[in-house]
Amino acid sequence: MSHEAHEPETPHLDFQGTTPYEDYVKADVLTHLQHTLSDDPGEMVFLVTTQVMELWFTVVVHEWETAAKALREDDVPTAVDALKRSVRELEALNASWKPLSGLTPAQFNSYRGALGEGSGFQSAMYRRMEFLLGDKSASMLVPHRGAPRVHAELEKALHEPSLYDEVLRFLARRGHPVPDEVLRRDVSQRYEPSPQVEAVWTAVYSGDERDEVARLGEALTDVAELVWRWRNDHLVATRRAMGAKTGTGGSAGVAWLEKRAQKSVFPELWTARSYV
Repeated sequence: MSHEAHEPETPHLDFQGTTPYEDYVKADVLTHLQHTLSDDPGEMVFLVTTQVMELWFTVVVHEWETAAKALREDDVPTAVDALKRSVRELEALNASWKPLSGLTPAQFNSYRGALGEGSGFQSAMYRRMEFLLGDKSASMLVPHRGAPRVHAELEKALHEPSLYDEVLRFLARRGHPVPDEVLRRDVSQRYEPSPQVEAVWTAVYSGDERDEVARLGEALTDVAELVWRWRNDHLVATRRAMGAKTGTGGSAGVAWLEKRAQKSVFPELWTARSYV
């Protein structure tokens, strides 16, 4: 018997054309989308981090749309699975702030001019996330009028029920007293909290916490918490990099982000806890 060490078998390395990995992942496309506009070496991490955030927005939108569709079909397990996946994805999204969280004003100013009028609030995929959360506003379509496909996708999302609308419709089908004015509301408008919906969640949380609806409520609360953390991390990173100056693209900068950070996602899921 030979006592010589045997190297592991060499994998197949010779392919005609691109590799199967490239065909699936499109890594060559992804890694050649970075075109910095300044000579500052710090701009690269800002650009790549922003692009990574856009990819995570895309995944989260997919998960929430999957959950909304499942709820329309009364399929709670599929909806909860999608929401739980989105929680892990939101954690990864929120971690994207770390490379930018220590930016000083001088460091940010060294390439800020390259952004021109570009601003995060112009992100169409992030807007779709907000629309799915029930934060609707027709005015947010205006920046995208020059991009027909993007504008059409956002307009469609504006007029579709949000994820929370689908949750409330599901609750009503389960016999919970969700008021008609909530169920029949204009879904293109921002969702406003309802005392009756608060009472529904109070009843859910006062019952068996192992109940399917209670587990759905907790999955939604996990999502809401991480969205709140995203907004606060955005606020802190911006405040550290530019203080209270006007934001890029003419936005209100920190003042606008502070207002966003004060808003609760799925509000009655939070206020109901005071009555359980």
